[in-house]
Amino acid sequence: FQIHDRQLGPLLSGPSYPNAFNSFDGQGIPDAFNLAPLRSVGDADSGLILGVGMCHLRPDYRQNEVTDYAAWDASQGDASLVMRTTQRHAGWSLILTREVSLLNRTVRSKTRISNQGDAAIPICWFPHPFFPQPLEPTLLKLNFSTKIADNDGYLQSDSGYIMRKGAPVMPGHYLALTHASQVPLVVQQRHPVLGMVTATTSYVPSFFPIWGNANTFSWEPFLERTIAPGQEPEWSIDYDF
Repeated sequence: FQIHDRQLGPLLSGPSYPNAFNSFDGQGIPDAFNLAPLRSVGDADSGLILGVGMCHLRPDYRQNEVTDYAAWDASQGDASLVMRTTQRHAGWSLILTREVSLLNRTVRSKTRISNQGDAAIPICWFPHPFFPQPLEPTLLKLNFSTKIADNDGYLQSDSGYIMRKGAPVMPGHYLALTHASQVPLVVQQRHPVLGMVTATTSYVPSFFPIWGNANTFSWEPFLERTIAPGQEPEWSIDYDF
């Protein structure tokens, strides 16, 4: 929801920040499975969203309604918070574990899914960190090359940095980047207070869009895979403030 520096104050933003937070737009460094509900044969308009619960699904996913929330158990350590939920629907059964930890100035968000059922679980997960718009047009640099299609919002400089073409505006600019990387992602993100924030994933992103409006800039490195019965994959993203 927010990361605070004792001297510098809040470091993150959101689509509506600093106005009221809302659950769809998000704020801070959220992540979600909401684009891939588990729907069985006969599920006309309902399905299980991992980490959320059973939902009434609508054609516009932004209007989905939760009908039965997942029950989470949480335990807090000196510098970490571990949250765990068990979810079942139709032939699916899983244990989802989320751990957020603070290691010096690194916030690590780690996710693990244990497939307890007899059916494979297709997942589509993505982090969606929201940073304040930098004062200058330079936004971010990646550890692998990308191709940027012609668009109204962004360009890539000769140094490799992705930049805004103009001042950030409402409702914002969205662009899917094209890449062929076989290595996990490292992002150097410009920050108006810290200068730079670095983020590192433990996985290779599949789909990878960027987006920003007048209040925030964000990127979404998607993880897409199928978890076979008995498998227990784990992945993480580090934010170095």
